Amino acid sequence: QVQLIESGGGLVQAGGSLRLSCAASGRTFSSYCVGWFRQTSGKERDFVAAISRNGGRTYYADSVKGRFTISRDNAKDTVTLQMNSLKPEDTAVYYCAADMYASPWGAHLSQNEYDYWGQGTQVTVSS
Repeated sequence: QVQLIESGGGLVQAGGSLRLSCAASGRTFSSYCVGWFRQTSGKERDFVAAISRNGGRTYYADSVKGRFTISRDNAKDTVTLQMNSLKPEDTAVYYCAADMYASPWGAHLSQNEYDYWGQGTQVTVSS
């Protein structure tokens, strides 16, 4: 089992940047692929980005491609989501999720495939 704690959310103006972190504790973090998802009130949780176990493969939703960057440091058991050129429509609660993945390459893209979730961190982008 792995425990996840997100941090780095907050209020930022449109065009600004935020850096979210997901800190993991528990079993060997390098055995897990990690994804970021976001949710606004009354809507389903949407995929944002994911990263493979070895960090060599990343995936992004079309809406954030070119603006967000996911990375990981397995030595520090952390995954980071760098968010640049933020837009008001990026406002949401952001969750990181982890799941064991057989290959060091690849990652789950569906929330239904992730077993472990953090508590979420609020990101608010003002216009």
